[in-house]
Amino acid sequence: MTERFAEKSAEVFSGSFTQQEPIPDEAIEAALAVLRHGRLHRYNLADGEAGETALLEQDFAAMTGARYCLAVASGGYALATALRALGVRPGDAVLTNAFTLAPVPGAIASLGARPVFVGVTDDLTIDLDDLSAKAGQAGVLLLSHMRGHICDMDRLMEICTGAGLRVIEDCAHTMGAAWNGVPSGRHGDVACYSCQTYKHVNSGEGGLLITDDEDIAARAVMLSGSYMLYERHLAAPAPGAFAGIRLETPNISGRMDNLRAAILRPQLRALPGQVDRWNARYRVLEDGLRGTPGLAVIERPEAETPVGSSFQFLLPGWSADAVGQVLERCAARGVELKWFGAPEPHGFTSRYDHWRYAEAPPMPATDRVLAGLLDMRVPLTFSIGDCAQIARIIRDVVTSAHNSAGIPGAGRPL
Repeated sequence: MTERFAEKSAEVFSGSFTQQEPIPDEAIEAALAVLRHGRLHRYNLADGEAGETALLEQDFAAMTGARYCLAVASGGYALATALRALGVRPGDAVLTNAFTLAPVPGAIASLGARPVFVGVTDDLTIDLDDLSAKAGQAGVLLLSHMRGHICDMDRLMEICTGAGLRVIEDCAHTMGAAWNGVPSGRHGDVACYSCQTYKHVNSGEGGLLITDDEDIAARAVMLSGSYMLYERHLAAPAPGAFAGIRLETPNISGRMDNLRAAILRPQLRALPGQVDRWNARYRVLEDGLRGTPGLAVIERPEAETPVGSSFQFLLPGWSADAVGQVLERCAARGVELKWFGAPEPHGFTSRYDHWRYAEAPPMPATDRVLAGLLDMRVPLTFSIGDCAQIARIIRDVVTSAHNSAGIPGAGRPL
C-alpha cells in the first residue's frame, strides 16, 4: 500500500474547531428579560434594581475570593485599564511573556509604554530565570498564563516581591484554574479575564478585572467610564475611595452592558462542571499523544489545576518544512493546528518578533521552543470520542512524518 493511498483511506475528523456550545437556556432567558425592559446600559436602572452588570461583578468577586471586581468591554481593555490603574506611563518599560497573544503587548503599547519580553520554557511558561535577570528593568510585570499553562507562582511572586515588581495576571486562558489551590489571578496585584467567544465563558466580547487593592479598584472604575455613578457598583470600594481621584482620572469608556452580563452570570455558575468536561477531553488527547515518536507532550505540574480548553505539543528539533508538512497533512484530515513558529502571523496566532511596534532583541531559547510549538482549540462541542480520534490522526501523521527519510530535520524519538 502506498503512502498516498494510505492517507486517502485514513480516518478524517469532521468536527469544527470554532463551533462553541449554545448559550444556556437560563442565560438566554436572562438576556431576553434585559431586552424586554430595554435597560442595557449598566447605569440605566429602575428604582431598587441592582442591574445584571453589578450582580455579575459581585458574583465573580465571590467566586474568586477578590474584594473588588469590574466588568468591562473586553479582556484587552481590562489589561490596559489595569496598567493605567497601576500608574504605567508613556515610555515606561513593562515586562511580559514572549509567548503570548497580541492583545497583551498591545495593551502595553496602547499606553505608549514599552514591552520587554521574557523568555518561555519547554513547559510553555514564563522563564523564571530570565525574569529574575530582567526584573530590575521595569516596575510592572504583565504575566500571561498563555494557553492556560501556569508557572511556579510561588517562585514568581518571590522574584517579583524581591525586585519590587507589581504583577498583573492575564488570566484569559485560566478562568477556573488554580495553582496550589489558589485561584488563578489571586497572586498578583490585579488580574484580568476574557469573556470572548473562545474563552471559558462566552458573551462574544467582554472582560473582568479583580483586585484586593482599593486604590486600583477605584481608579479602574473611574477609567471604565463610571462618571460619578460609582455608588451603583456592588463589588467596588466605598465612595470615600473615589474622593481623591474622581476629578483627576480620565474616562476611557469601556463598560460592560447588562445584556452581556445577563448572558454570563448563568455561565459562571456552570463553570466548575465545564472545567471538568474540558479536562476530561484534554486527558484523552494527552494520553493519545504521549509516546508519539518525535513529539513532546507538555507535562502539567502537580500543583496546577488546569483548564484544558486548548492543547499544545512540541515537535522539538523539526525543520520548518517538516512542521509545515504535519500541518498540511493534519488539515487534510480535518484537524486544525496553529503553529507559533511560522515566519508571518496567521489569524489569531503571532509571536514576539512579529509585533514591530515593540523592540525585540533575538531570543534564541524562546525561538527554539516556538519553532516546534503546535496548538489547537478544544471546544466542548467535541466529544470524548472526537478527542480520541483527533489524537489518533495527529499521532498517525507525526509518526509517518518522523519516520519518513524524506523529511529533513525530523526530531528523534523522545
